[in-house]
Amino acid sequence: MHSKVMYLSDLKFNIETWKRELRFHFNEMDTFQEKLEEVVERIDDPIALKKLEVFQNRIMIEKDAISKLLHRCRNKLANINNVDFNENIDGRLQNEQHTLREDMRTYIKLHYDLKEEMMDYFLEVL
Repeated sequence: MHSKVMYLSDLKFNIETWKRELRFHFNEMDTFQEKLEEVVERIDDPIALKKLEVFQNRIMIEKDAISKLLHRCRNKLANINNVDFNENIDGRLQNEQHTLREDMRTYIKLHYDLKEEMMDYFLEVL
């Protein structure tokens, strides 16, 4: 049982860390959206305007993905808080954590790719 408490403690720490990171990224997307709205007035190139629109759409998609991941984190924490200490540690909780961990890795990679693309875009148009 001691190993299960340690595992769940680590798992809870990971999820809390992901939640903080996701909230930060959500706010960061608001900042990028504000910057896009600021530069739209300075752009007269139709291609650059089209790219701007694509970034705005990607920001909306990203914020939706963040909301879904935050919801999954909340559900995961609820599962941890209601854990059955007699359940085998190699069971449901471990498998669920792996899926969320992989989804977080994928999300973080995609987030930083989008961020770099937007920063490159700002260098082009400003």
